[in-house]
Amino acid sequence: MAEEIVKPDLNFAREIIKAGGDSLKKCYQCSTCTVVCNLAPDKSPFPRKEMLYAQWGIKEKLFKNPDIWLCHHCGDCTAYCPRGAKPGEVLGAVRKLMIQNYSPPKFLAKWVADPKYLLLIFLIPLLLFFGEMALLGYFSGTEIPRGEGGEMSYVAFLPAVPWIDIPFMALAAFALICFYNGVKRYWLDLASGAELKRKDIYGCIWETIKEILLHRKFQLCTVNKSRSTAHIFVLYAFIGLAITTGIAAFYEWILRWESPYPQTNIVKIIGNVSGIALLIGIFLVMVNRAKNAPTQGIGSYFDWLLITIIAGVGVTGFLAELLRLAEIEILGYASYIAHLVFVFALFAYAPHSKMAHMVYRATAMVFAKATLRDTSSRPEYYFETQKL
Repeated sequence: MAEEIVKPDLNFAREIIKAGGDSLKKCYQCSTCTVVCNLAPDKSPFPRKEMLYAQWGIKEKLFKNPDIWLCHHCGDCTAYCPRGAKPGEVLGAVRKLMIQNYSPPKFLAKWVADPKYLLLIFLIPLLLFFGEMALLGYFSGTEIPRGEGGEMSYVAFLPAVPWIDIPFMALAAFALICFYNGVKRYWLDLASGAELKRKDIYGCIWETIKEILLHRKFQLCTVNKSRSTAHIFVLYAFIGLAITTGIAAFYEWILRWESPYPQTNIVKIIGNVSGIALLIGIFLVMVNRAKNAPTQGIGSYFDWLLITIIAGVGVTGFLAELLRLAEIEILGYASYIAHLVFVFALFAYAPHSKMAHMVYRATAMVFAKATLRDTSSRPEYYFETQKL
């Protein structure tokens, strides 16, 4: 039998505890968590081994491990733990540290993870939009222009070009570059320790996309099934809002149609329906976390920052729309600026916040399929999902 030298890193173990895995020391390796987890593969299941790696501070075993992301934090393991340990929270803390490790620049990941930088991460976009307003002369007495029909118009207030489109296109490019660099490093680390047994990577990607859209993994959780509903609302709300943005861009750049558009326009219908779905979904997320806090934990600051940003996007978006329709100018413009600040935070910090889960988890799922590690490779998995 080959021997392996283990080098414990107690400092890293302390980092995990500080990052939200404060129940780590309660685990005494009974393996109940691996027995009750419906997502764990038959061979070398999680999260028992990950709890051991975390207790010993073996960073390499955690960071180069796709199982950290195959866990969907449904809470089954926590609910059945006889010692009150919270493996889902511990793995969440590890994922947070992994994001800091892989997503450049690292200082942004530290900002997003530390509450002492909360004011700063919102102050940056606020100063940006205040600077644009100053350049337009609004703080020196220049009257705010109105739309072509004389109505209150946010496009007249801050024209899309250059004041909105250019900053947000730059943000999108920045986020994509950060994601690309981070995922590339993560994939290379994963591939260094396992052989790809499937060569049809695009097939693995398509299977992963279908799995995410159908939320099959979430539906396998038994204790906290309502979590799947909340995530479905948020997921499809974002898809709807992305479609809305695409149609609006087509109107603006190709057809040269200026907003505001009538409430009966397709872009408004899809946008409003998606916005309502977003508010419902994020409300259900909050209710679900509060309801399950005694057994599964309320979540870390890292979790709640993203929840707050998403809720802020939805609430300020609807406020801005309603106040514009009511022609309440001061409050309307204030709500619009607040909405832009939240949207900025959502995009700018996506590679460093919990929003990055959607990319790194998807990468781990693709890798698991390519190495035939995924539970969906078991025939009984397909049988069970057909019944859902």
